[in-house]
Amino acid sequence: MIAYDKNEGDFSHFLSLIKPDANVLDIGANIGIMTSNLAQKVTRGKVFAFEPMPDNMTTLKRVLAYLRLTNVTLFEYALGNETKETQMVLPVVKAVKMQGLAHVIDKTITEYNEGITFSVPQYRLDDIPELKNTPIHAIKIDVENFEYQVFLGAQKLIEKYKPVIYCELWDNDNRQQCFKLLQQMDYQIAVLIQHTLVPFDAAKHRTQNFFFLPLV
Repeated sequence: MIAYDKNEGDFSHFLSLIKPDANVLDIGANIGIMTSNLAQKVTRGKVFAFEPMPDNMTTLKRVLAYLRLTNVTLFEYALGNETKETQMVLPVVKAVKMQGLAHVIDKTITEYNEGITFSVPQYRLDDIPELKNTPIHAIKIDVENFEYQVFLGAQKLIEKYKPVIYCELWDNDNRQQCFKLLQQMDYQIAVLIQHTLVPFDAAKHRTQNFFFLPLV
């Protein structure tokens, strides 16, 4: 799917930046399409995949088993800037469950809040024992407008390892907060234009897919 879907060209470029011995975080793994591509790329590394949605996690496990991928560690909870039990919503639009739009319920998120609610554990990336002494080389994150809170809870990890970050961000306050935070941590914001990464220019570029590249 990734190789032949023109809409996923940005993710394919992200894959090209990752070495086979890299360790990668997939935050918002969904049903595992990108997780499996990452795992097939880092044949000498590891993928740490985070997905709090039970239905998505069930499918993700089936995908990994079918492809016989053994270099993926799964975490069945949400990420943020607090350790707590948090509420999530699975949006329902015209009687259709929108699995890909499930998100943490937060006052800053004003869209797709009608649906099925449930409770899940939430942790900070900086507090996860399995990652304490593991170099992280790349991060893919798509958590439906909760990215800023996840980055806040991962500042030590990001500052220490300076991973390449690939992130989907809607055009809203969450995007601007992510930009500001990562620029403060010496990252450049880039977008893919005609197979080349170029500095993001808000006046010219219309995209939701961003690459954050460490300057040092």
